[in-house]
Amino acid sequence: MRVPRLIGLMAMDAREAAKQQGVLLAAPDRPDFHHTVVDYVVRQYPQPGAEVPRGAVVTVWFDLGEGEGGGGAGVREPRVPPPPRGGMQRELDEPGDPYAVSPA
Repeated sequence: MRVPRLIGLMAMDAREAAKQQGVLLAAPDRPDFHHTVVDYVVRQYPQPGAEVPRGAVVTVWFDLGEGEGGGGAGVREPRVPPPPRGGMQRELDEPGDPYAVSPA
């Protein structure tokens, strides 16, 4: 039989999918896995689609490991120093600007 794709499922849905496919689940980062409901599976082993015997154990993780997925769309720190104000308008002098930087 093939291992189901559990990544992205909530814990309760992953348990149900595993039960339907005839595999057992283990979650080393969740000792209370059988009571976990809304955490999402972020990793699994063996990979989805791998051939395993019925009753095999599929290990799932709910927390990203060291160096995995960090950064994505997280909080962004402000740049120091900030970029100059004005954007493209500051690049070129306006026609007739009395304070033109480049000679006219």
